[in-house]
Amino acid sequence: MEHAKGNNPPPPRRLELDDAQWRQRLTPEQYRVTRQRGTEPAHSSDMCALFEPGVYGCVCCGTELFDASSKFRSKSGWPSFRQALAPGLIAHHYDSSHGMTRIETTCNVCDAHLGHVFPDGPEPSGLRYCMNAAALVKS
Repeated sequence: MEHAKGNNPPPPRRLELDDAQWRQRLTPEQYRVTRQRGTEPAHSSDMCALFEPGVYGCVCCGTELFDASSKFRSKSGWPSFRQALAPGLIAHHYDSSHGMTRIETTCNVCDAHLGHVFPDGPEPSGLRYCMNAAALVKS
C-alpha cells in the first residue's frame, strides 16, 4: 500500500480532542479499541452478519467511511469491506506489532484506530478492510 509509506491523502477535515474528552465521548471498549489501538475478540459483534443498506462511520467523529454495498462475508470474525467511500477518509500505516507486519487503518479525520487492511479481498479492489465493530457506527 503506497499510502502506508507516509503518502496518505489529506483528510477532508480534522478533529482533535484530548484524552479526557475522548474518554467522556466513548464507551470503555470504544476507547480501548480506537484510542489505544486495541482489537476486539473475533466474532464478538453482530455487525459481521449485518448486511442492510446504509453507511458505516467512525464511532469517534462520525465521518462516513464505508458504504454497506462494499461489505462482504470474510469469515474473519470482523466486519470487512472492499473499499472506503472516498480517498482521504482512511489513513494507512505500517504496523509491526505482535510479531506481524500489517497495514493499520485509522480514521484520517480523528486518528481513531479502525483495524487493518489485507490484500486478500474480493475484486475489484482485492482488498479486505478488516474493521473493529467497536470503531464503527452504522446509519
